[in-house]
Amino acid sequence: MFDWISSIINAVGSFGVAVLMFVENVFPPIPSELVMPLAGFNAARGDMSIVAVIIMGSLGSLAGAWLWYWIGQKIGMDRLKSLTRKHGRWLTISPDELDQANDWFARHGGEAVLIGRLIPTVRTFISVPAGVSGMPLPRFLAYSAVGTVAWTSLLAVAGYMLETQYERVSAWLNPVSTGVVVIIVAIYLYRVATYRRRVPLSRTQGGAED
Repeated sequence: MFDWISSIINAVGSFGVAVLMFVENVFPPIPSELVMPLAGFNAARGDMSIVAVIIMGSLGSLAGAWLWYWIGQKIGMDRLKSLTRKHGRWLTISPDELDQANDWFARHGGEAVLIGRLIPTVRTFISVPAGVSGMPLPRFLAYSAVGTVAWTSLLAVAGYMLETQYERVSAWLNPVSTGVVVIIVAIYLYRVATYRRRVPLSRTQGGAED
């Protein structure tokens, strides 16, 4: 993957950074922890401008965030509630819990989006509840932009400052990203296993979640 990312950045410059960061948001296994430090390293060599790297990386990332927001909007709360009634166990949430989560997101959605954009893996999917809950697009983009620019700037500047040692950034952040994924999977499996205890059968409309 490293060679593939390097070849794209070397071939099309800062536009390639934007494309890679868009794909990273749509397909999380492509790590921003590698894309942005490598782009910062290229900027340190004089191949690109560090400002252009940050701007293009942020724009690509925001485009990917908007796509997930749009998907959340299209799903909508009513359709999502219907899915939780039929497949609540595998979605690990009941209609009542969905209402509670939506109420919480209505109160703290901006902060959740901003912080979520700084967390590996979470940064990709935090856009979905924003779309589902009906957060206004300008507000979503504003909070997303703050978190996105902070994240891309941190990684790009780290690669720029470290130059030939930029791989230390990915070497440190990759285990962190992997750890976050493992924790998310563990929480999901736990919620699947404990669904019956959290949501009595009478509240799942006759067990329609299976």
